[in-house]
Amino acid sequence: MPRAPRARDRQHGLMNIADLTRRLDNLIRLGTIAAVDHQAARCTVKTGGLSIPNLPWIALRAGSSLDWDPPTVGEQCILFSPSGEPAQGIALVGLYSQQRPAPANSANVRRRTYPDGAVIDYDHASHTLTATLPGGGKAQITAPGGVTVLGDVAITGLVTVSDDVVAAGISLVNHIHGGVQAGPSTTGAPQ
Repeated sequence: MPRAPRARDRQHGLMNIADLTRRLDNLIRLGTIAAVDHQAARCTVKTGGLSIPNLPWIALRAGSSLDWDPPTVGEQCILFSPSGEPAQGIALVGLYSQQRPAPANSANVRRRTYPDGAVIDYDHASHTLTATLPGGGKAQITAPGGVTVLGDVAITGLVTVSDDVVAAGISLVNHIHGGVQAGPSTTGAPQ
């Protein structure tokens, strides 16, 4: 004959239900990035009345190819907590909000905007890559093997070259002009 449940058993069962309810509530929560530790690649997430420090965020790539794009304080996120334990959570960032709306609304454009106003777009319908930098912005390419540009190139503005420009095998710095007499005279203007 089974024994009647004692008060202690009933209390223990209620604690298990309360713990289970708490864990279920904590499995997936909306939150906000409250702080970012760039050195440790960790963040603090605020969600409800909780503030959970030292959490990793989900990056696009973290294998042999690596991506670095840390979250921003105030950015919305989803906190995934295995077993319902927020201290073991992972932050998924990248949710648009009223404070940070989507930067474009085209199905053809991939856009990246930066806090200083820089914008990089690729429109796959028109096959156009556009990089717009703010005032004083600079672009730098380091390519020890060289840079090859295929197609027509139009440059507006000043071009400064530290060594030489070679066009069709002719050096701008070391080319010579034929039919010129030696002496104090100079050649005419380029034609």
